[in-house]
Amino acid sequence: MIHRTKVTVVGAGNVGATCADVLATREVCNEVVLLDIKDGFAEGKALDIWETSPVNSYDTRTVGSTNDYSKTAGSDVVVITSGLPRKPGMSRDDLIATNAGIVKSVTEQILPHSPEAIIVIVSNPLDVMTYQAWKTAGLPDHRVVGMAGVLDTARYRAFLAEALDVSPKDIQAVLMGGHGDTMVPLPRYTTVGGIPVTEMIDSEALDAIVQRTKKGGGEIVQLLGTSAWYAPGAAAAQMVEAIVKDQKRIFPCCARLTGQYGLSDLYLGVPVKLGSKGVEEIIELQLNGDEMALLHESAKAVKEVAEVLDAMAV
Repeated sequence: MIHRTKVTVVGAGNVGATCADVLATREVCNEVVLLDIKDGFAEGKALDIWETSPVNSYDTRTVGSTNDYSKTAGSDVVVITSGLPRKPGMSRDDLIATNAGIVKSVTEQILPHSPEAIIVIVSNPLDVMTYQAWKTAGLPDHRVVGMAGVLDTARYRAFLAEALDVSPKDIQAVLMGGHGDTMVPLPRYTTVGGIPVTEMIDSEALDAIVQRTKKGGGEIVQLLGTSAWYAPGAAAAQMVEAIVKDQKRIFPCCARLTGQYGLSDLYLGVPVKLGSKGVEEIIELQLNGDEMALLHESAKAVKEVAEVLDAMAV
């Protein structure tokens, strides 16, 4: 029997709906289930996406569900985008407690219906929510992965393409560390059509792009008054495609480290090989002293947030 591929996206907000739309339009799988707690919301978004199929010429079915996890049964990949954005007056700890509770609840309800699924986390704070999902799921490390680096490198590459007036298709980059101000873009591993980026741009301009990348999410919040969704949704969909189609893509993802880079028991952004088993390999780059120091500094910041989560016993 031919296996029909199915992906569930939990959270039908802007990021989740964009992810579902990209998955459907690109015909990544046979069926996309969009699930939300708000009555009729996922059904409405799924129906709207399905109605684009004759226009955009694809046949992936999109189905909506209000909190009925039985509709997600047999999913190959589950993307979790649920969670609250940080509101004015809300402390980071408040956000961690609230979103950890949501991610825990979703993970617990997903797994009985899709015990073989690979889980992709998009909820923030990203590194720690991926850790929460892993703790709750009790799955092997390779089956729980977070989406951060694909988005962060996309921003970095987009800014470089603009500065150099070249196609973003020709820019490859690696970025490591936590999803936030401590992320570690690696200019030494950035190329434009195979040419090291340092031969195309001066160090001052490159450093300004690195700094802009670190605050890329904040720049959009300032402009829109809410967080981004097109790029995060598309980035999550690209990871799902690599898994569903067993593409063995090399992406920076939030993965659990067990000694790599001198770090253990920590979810952090590193280059990985992404295929049908999820994280099939963590790639260890030969970082220089400065790069390694920045990575460990980023890891320390992520570890502190993870410890806050552990102390809450969500």
